[in-house]
Amino acid sequence: MVHSQSSAHLTSAAKPQGHHGWLAPALVGTAAALGAAALYTAKMTRDAERKHPPIGRFLDVDGVRLHYIERGTGEPLVLIHGNGTLIQDFTVNGLVDRLSERYRIIVFDRPGYGYSDRPRGLWTPRAHATLFEHALAQLGVEQAVVLGHSWGTMVAVSLALQAPTLVRSLVLLSGYYFPTARMDVVLSSPNAIPGIGDALRHTISPPLARLMLPGGIRAMFAPAPVPEHFDRLFPKELMLRPLHLRASAEDAALMTPSVMELQEHYRELKLPVVILTGGDDQIADVDRQSRRLHDEIPQSELSVLPGLGHMVHHLAPDQVIKAIDRAAALADMVSPAPQVPARRPAHAVRPEAV
Repeated sequence: MVHSQSSAHLTSAAKPQGHHGWLAPALVGTAAALGAAALYTAKMTRDAERKHPPIGRFLDVDGVRLHYIERGTGEPLVLIHGNGTLIQDFTVNGLVDRLSERYRIIVFDRPGYGYSDRPRGLWTPRAHATLFEHALAQLGVEQAVVLGHSWGTMVAVSLALQAPTLVRSLVLLSGYYFPTARMDVVLSSPNAIPGIGDALRHTISPPLARLMLPGGIRAMFAPAPVPEHFDRLFPKELMLRPLHLRASAEDAALMTPSVMELQEHYRELKLPVVILTGGDDQIADVDRQSRRLHDEIPQSELSVLPGLGHMVHHLAPDQVIKAIDRAAALADMVSPAPQVPARRPAHAVRPEAV
């Protein structure tokens, strides 16, 4: 009888252990999978950076290491890329080479993209504008035409508002200017959360982003096909690194609150503004964004390109160059550009990266 009671007791005690016996193996398996994903992400990051090293110089500005390129001579022209891209968004389509024949082209990797640092902080368009204002001062730029694409239009507008003597005219491509509900904010927001986002970006987010990237690129160009030059030359692997994913997620989260603030100041812009957009842009609605901004800024000029999507600088580079020339000409009507453009101080830059 005692023996029977002891056996029953042992059987009863063993049941909870068996019931939860799956937990430890599951935790070990999850940890192993995350560890493998982290190793895979680290390897893919190294491979991407080995395949696509820096193409420009580095500048230390306000504690941020900025990667940038500078080409040509003439009136300074600053190009500011959008969310998720980098300097090569203006080089693989030949724009920098063509424009450098008449302009002094300066293109920055925005913080967190390409090879620019992104210290922890709130990187609003206003914060970008302050950083670029100080960077251009280091480069000896006193006046410039400024072009922004997509998210970069918010930076360009912020720079014009904060430094009106620096910015002679604006060229705004496929921009976002007024608040709307955005699905990309919902999809990317986990990567922007400190802690959780850090873990995701170094484990499962890069492989998932790799799977989603082709569809995202097609959406940016739609309804037009993705140009061969972009598919072949653009360093897409750099877009999948953890810091790049963090920058893109944070920028997406900041879009709506940023334009809620900026829209109160558009009428303060007194400089020439040339707005260019694709008539079938599936990322930024033309009527809600570019047409509305044109109505808001009396001296602005608007060109809508039928049948084109968000990436007008790849799909219609000739029209983009005409828009830049038009903005420069309008600025000359207001105040002629200096005959001898300022050059950067020799001590302000590091040697070309190799």
